Amino acid sequence: MGKVTGFLEFPRLEPRKAPTEERTKNYKEFELPVLREELSQQGARCMDCGVPFCNTGCPLGNLIPDWNDHVYEGRMLDAVEALHATNNFPEVTGRVCPAPCEAACVLGINDEPVSIKLIEHSIADYALEHKLLAPQKSKKRTSKRVAVVGSGPAGLAAAQQLARAGHDVVVFEKDDRVGGLLQYGIPDFKMEKWLIARRMEQMSAEGVEFRTGIDVGKDITASQLKSEFNAIVLALGSRVPRDLPVEGRDLPGVHFAMDFLTQQNRRVAGDVIDPSLSISAHGKHVIVLGGGDTGSDCIGTSHRQGAKSVTSFEIMPRPPEDRAEETPWPRWPLMFRTSSSHEEGGDRDFAVSTVKFSGNGRVERLHCNRVELVNGRFSAVPGSEFEVAGDLVLLAMGFVHPEKNGLVTDLGVDLDDRGNVRVAGNFMSSVPGVFAAGDCQRGQSLVVWAIADGRKTACAVDEYLMGRTELATGNLADPRFLL
Repeated sequence: MGKVTGFLEFPRLEPRKAPTEERTKNYKEFELPVLREELSQQGARCMDCGVPFCNTGCPLGNLIPDWNDHVYEGRMLDAVEALHATNNFPEVTGRVCPAPCEAACVLGINDEPVSIKLIEHSIADYALEHKLLAPQKSKKRTSKRVAVVGSGPAGLAAAQQLARAGHDVVVFEKDDRVGGLLQYGIPDFKMEKWLIARRMEQMSAEGVEFRTGIDVGKDITASQLKSEFNAIVLALGSRVPRDLPVEGRDLPGVHFAMDFLTQQNRRVAGDVIDPSLSISAHGKHVIVLGGGDTGSDCIGTSHRQGAKSVTSFEIMPRPPEDRAEETPWPRWPLMFRTSSSHEEGGDRDFAVSTVKFSGNGRVERLHCNRVELVNGRFSAVPGSEFEVAGDLVLLAMGFVHPEKNGLVTDLGVDLDDRGNVRVAGNFMSSVPGVFAAGDCQRGQSLVVWAIADGRKTACAVDEYLMGRTELATGNLADPRFLL
C-alpha cells in the first residue's frame, strides 16, 4: 500500500488552518484545502505493514490502506468508493472524529502516523465538490415499515442502510432540524450544517422520510408507534448532562454546556433567540468545567462571542505529553492534547474540583481546591483551596444516559446499571422488534461508534424483518453510487 519508501521520504502533514485572529471572527470552518500533490504524498506514507491495525482501530473497519493507496496513485473515484463502502458520513468523521485509526497506525510505533483523518476529510470533500453522492435507490420494496427515533449519526446511518435494503423508513426528530448533536451540539466552525442538508437530500431521494418537531412518546405514543411500524430503532443519544450539585448551582450564569452551544448554533442558522433566555460569553470571564470535546467546543465558541477571558478546569490530572505506559500501542493513548479551540487562547488547569459557586444575585466566583487520586477516588489536597472570578460557568462534564421519561419508559425496555437501554448482541432490546443504536445503549461515545452501531443495527433489523440480510456484505444491487 502506498509507496514502499514513502514513510521514509515524506513527513506527516498536519491540517493547515486559518490564523486564529481571522477564524475567531466568524463561525465558518477554518481548515484549508490540501494540494493534490501533498495528498498523494500523505497516501504514499501508508506502509505495506502486513496487518493494518488502523482497520481495527476504527470502529467502522474502514478500508484505510485501500483508499490511502488510491489517493497516492491519483485514483480519486476509487478512493471515494472505498471510503463510502464502510462509512455513511465520512464528511462528518473526517471533521470531528478524534481518529483512533491513527493511534493504531503501525507507522506510529516509532514515527508520526499516517495522516488518515486528513486524507479521509479530503476524499469526502472531493466527493461533495464533484457531486458524486448520487442516491442509492433500492431496486426492491419490502413493504416493511421502520421507525427510527432520533436523527443523530446512529439514527441517520441506520435509516440510510434500511432504506437501501428496501424498507420504508421514517425518522422522527423532536428538534426542528435533523441531525441531533451534529446539528445543535457541534459548532459550525468544526462542521458546517450544509453537510447535513446534503445528506438529507440524498437520503430523501433514497426513500427516507423525515418528520421533525415530533417528540415521540408525547406527540406520538409508544403504542401508536408499535402498531404502525414493523420495527423501531431507538437512536435517542445520551442527552442527560452530568450536573454539579454544589452550593450556588442555581445561581444565574451557571449553565449546561449544551444549552450554550445549541443557542449559538441556532443563531448561526438564523434563529432569533429571546434576549431574556440568551446565554452569551461576550465581555464575561468564562469558566468551562470539563476538559473533553464539549468543553473544547465551549472554549472556541466563547472566543468567537468575545469573552473577556476563558479558563478550563478538568478534575483529572494533566495527562503526560507522550503516550502513557498504561495505554500502549495500538490502544487509544492517554496523553495531553491541544484542540484547535485551545490554540485560540485561554487557560487550562487540571486536578481541580469546584466545591461552591457564589455571587450577589448571579454567579461571580468559583471556590475550588486541588484534588488527587487516592485508591481510585478524588481526594482534596489539604490547604489547596482557591477562588477564581467567573460570571459565566459552563458545565461540560459529559452525559449520563438517555432521557427516560416518555418513550423509553412507555416501551418498557430494560435498562442497564448506568441507565442505558440494554440490548442483546443483535442490538435488540428486551422488547421484541425494538432496537437501540448509538449512545442510548452504549453510553456517551464517539460519532464513529454511533455510525458503526447504526449500520450494525440496520443489519439486525433487516434480518429480523426478512429472515436474512445482505446489508453486512454490501451485496445490495450495485454497490457503486457514483454518477
